[in-house]
Amino acid sequence: MNASNTPIGLARPDISQKEIDAVVEVLKTPNLSLGPKVIEFEEKFAAQCKTKYAVACNSGTSALHLTLLGMGIGPGDEVITTPFSFIASSNCIMFVGATPKFADIDPDTWCLDPNKTDAAINAKTKGLIPVDVFGITPDMDAFMKLAKSRNVRVIEDSCEALGATLNGKPAGSLGDAGVFGFYPNKQITTGEGGMVVTDDDQIAEIAQSVRNQGRGSGASWLAHERLGYNFRLSDINCAIGSVQLDRLDEILTKRAKVAKMYDERLASEDRITTQAITPGCHKSWFVYVVRLRDGYAPEARDKMLDALREEGIACSNYFAPLHLQPFYRESFGFKPGDFPVCEALSERTIALPFHAELTSDDIDRVTASLQRLL
Repeated sequence: MNASNTPIGLARPDISQKEIDAVVEVLKTPNLSLGPKVIEFEEKFAAQCKTKYAVACNSGTSALHLTLLGMGIGPGDEVITTPFSFIASSNCIMFVGATPKFADIDPDTWCLDPNKTDAAINAKTKGLIPVDVFGITPDMDAFMKLAKSRNVRVIEDSCEALGATLNGKPAGSLGDAGVFGFYPNKQITTGEGGMVVTDDDQIAEIAQSVRNQGRGSGASWLAHERLGYNFRLSDINCAIGSVQLDRLDEILTKRAKVAKMYDERLASEDRITTQAITPGCHKSWFVYVVRLRDGYAPEARDKMLDALREEGIACSNYFAPLHLQPFYRESFGFKPGDFPVCEALSERTIALPFHAELTSDDIDRVTASLQRLL
């Protein structure tokens, strides 16, 4: 297989010998779980986010679940989030028995719109989950001001935004709590994993307990203070995460270099647009997504995705609208047209291959194929 038809993957982790060595060192110890590497990773992560606590768990999805439990949100409550995200951002609301509600997005930043969120708040609303979409924070100052005036809590879903900042403050630290995910396509990975960050004592205490079968701090192994789950993250995973976090600046620099190559090659292409950056935000590159102009029908986008894949270029339709997922429509009665900005965007997005190891030749091939298909 020659270079012209070698498959180009959509994403891949950036793993060095340092991560491999760190895992091997853990495997030589008796502490494969609930050991010192968990504490080390949490302490480093709290320092990165400038928060009092960081609580490691097995996924970003679990981190969202734990945070909602820590806030006391449950049956009878409603939580508003964006319809343009990965489904965990809304599924977590149902995990605690609450009802997911949506507000439409900003057409430029693709993030949850604070004004539309304000209009959606009612007496049952107890929380907001703005998402740092594709590594860009929404206007979190507006959300926190709104939350204070309407007496609701805010979870910043930063699963796609480790390393981003807003007005110099780290993503994840901008709400009452923040959450991160470490799936292999993220800025850093632990294989699978997640993290809750917060300054709130109660959120941290409940997250620490519930992730570990409801055990209390310092309690015996068979003493359980509340209903809990096994959401623990092993020392093996945390050893990877700790090294990845040490390498964060290096990894982000490499990802930004790849993004710059895309930007340069697509700068004069007026048939597509890209995501605008919230004022004051320093973006952390998660994916590279382009939006087709409104003249393109959804079917045309889908044909482009198929054609790129046939050429060995991985791609995706990030994201499909959450409110139009079959079980959301069946459960809550959502329908096309409910959130038109999100729907118009979702019908026209193309996520191109994006990871730190892409070469200039890879980017040339991807962009040449895209432009030929436009």
